[in-house]
Amino acid sequence: MTDTPSRNALLDYLVTSRIAGRVATPRENNLDHFRRMSKRQPLYLFGLRPTGPWTPAEVLALMVDRCGVSPDVRHVRGDDTIDPERTVERLEAMAALVRDAARQQQRVLLATGHPHGVMSIHRALAQALRTAGCPLLSAAAGWQHPDEPSYRSPHRSIRFLDDVAVLTDSSGRPKHTHSPLPMVAILNALESAGEPLPELVIGDHGWAGAAAQAGIATVGFADCNDPALFVGEAEGRVRVCVPLDDNLDPGLYAPLTAYLLHHAGLAG
Repeated sequence: MTDTPSRNALLDYLVTSRIAGRVATPRENNLDHFRRMSKRQPLYLFGLRPTGPWTPAEVLALMVDRCGVSPDVRHVRGDDTIDPERTVERLEAMAALVRDAARQQQRVLLATGHPHGVMSIHRALAQALRTAGCPLLSAAAGWQHPDEPSYRSPHRSIRFLDDVAVLTDSSGRPKHTHSPLPMVAILNALESAGEPLPELVIGDHGWAGAAAQAGIATVGFADCNDPALFVGEAEGRVRVCVPLDDNLDPGLYAPLTAYLLHHAGLAG
């Protein structure tokens, strides 16, 4: 088990591991995604329906504030940044909601569009919340994603791995997705079965966006090229959005996960 780092030690670690600080996500990719979200392209909205105009300049300003990308409009290529202080501050905010969920034994749904990277955080949270007595929800297992070009997830189906929802291909291998449709399918299946909806969703990408748009308390992780969840947080739909590089080696997230579980009262 990984020891829980101090706050300062975690800040240093986030930079050295490149979970935050100078990250691998290219600036040109960030700016492209900011423009696409601003144009309301479905793949970049994650199922959210923003109410503000959110011009590219406004999205950039928001990402400077909430994520820590470079404010320099002349910086159009190369590396970009995530503010490690912001990562830890939002991680602590997420921990407070997870702690409340554990104490109240709330119904929780966990899901990720990153079955490599941050899947390790979701698995650890699922195990800890299960041990705390929280019902971990599952529904619509086997649901097939429609051939919808907007979301680029054909021939995928819902599967739960260690109580974490993912999309898998025809061979059962977990796959990356931005689509909000799987979360919509899960929520619809729960309602159709007469079962209560989750009281807390922990996710990313469209899994988090669709849940937040449905009015469910949602916390999630987002990279600096994923502005939609930060917009959702700014507009009050997403409760907490933690900025980090979300697709590194799973083992790199162990100190961050230990810190999160400790502050949520779920360590050990």
